[in-house]
Amino acid sequence: MSTYRIMLADGSSFTAEQGETVLDGALRQGMHLPYGCRSGACGSCKLQVSTGSVEYPDGLPQALTSEEQKSGLAIMCQALPQSDLSLDWSPDPGVLPPEPRLLAARVTDIEFLSADVCRLLLQLPEGKRLPFWAGQYIDILLQDGARRSFSLANSPHNDERLELHIRRVPGGRFTEYVFEHLRMGAWLRFEGPLGQFYLRENSSRPVILVAGGTGFAPIKSIIEYAMAASIDRSFEIYWGAGSVQGIYMDQQVRNWLSKTRGNKGPRLSYTPVVADVGAEGGWQGREGMVHEAVLADHPNLSDYEAYVAGPPPMVDAAEREFLRHGLDPQRLFYDSFEISAGN
Repeated sequence: MSTYRIMLADGSSFTAEQGETVLDGALRQGMHLPYGCRSGACGSCKLQVSTGSVEYPDGLPQALTSEEQKSGLAIMCQALPQSDLSLDWSPDPGVLPPEPRLLAARVTDIEFLSADVCRLLLQLPEGKRLPFWAGQYIDILLQDGARRSFSLANSPHNDERLELHIRRVPGGRFTEYVFEHLRMGAWLRFEGPLGQFYLRENSSRPVILVAGGTGFAPIKSIIEYAMAASIDRSFEIYWGAGSVQGIYMDQQVRNWLSKTRGNKGPRLSYTPVVADVGAEGGWQGREGMVHEAVLADHPNLSDYEAYVAGPPPMVDAAEREFLRHGLDPQRLFYDSFEISAGN
């Protein structure tokens, strides 16, 4: 199978495999090319090809005229390289996350991961995609204008469907609706992507990822993105929950460990922590508070970068104690899962 190198105007490059679009190759390797619909209809990923050639097996994309094609313009989400390429485009070193948009998506899957956590998969209309950075979230818009925030658990490179992890809040208006009444095929309106909690890629520091409960969702997005982009850094995952059942995708994390062991890309480790094992037998992992497990393993955090997501008490404790143990405040990123009144 052929591999093609795509050079950018600033001298950086990435590769695309035979049969892989330029955009898919870029996203797989952490290169943030502009894009929108990923169906060739919007033109957001239209770039100038300086050298080399591409083809479109399904015909000329809707957003590209024959005149533009002759001038060297190409639609990156549909273009399959036929040779090495040079693109007349450079990444902006000060690039900001994608602008939030108002969209609607259809529920295509509802999976109960535990007694109080469900996984929703949302499908955008044909021709629509949501560019986002690993770790960001969306706001579900209720009919009265109220908002409910949920992190995206899928990786940006795998954005055909959006994945949300929703914890049931007793008496919560939206979460009770999700658990009791929401059906496949229903439509949900949302705004996104939102938030400054996303993986910083301009660093080579080892990363500590701390999740509390469904704070695992953005951590999942970050890890799956790091794996897809073959990011060569150390990622230590600490997942804390009140009970064993709260570690609701334990096997998923262990599958990541098996998949990445000995391969190029991220180096992963995993420490699940349960606060109260109670009468549940068979637990062989750590017990206590998740931030304390981090500090037991890393009493000096000065060389690390930390991402913390979960309930406010956990986030507050982690922030306070991590800074006391040497973490640079500029290297601490957190997403506090505040529960809205009537959630």
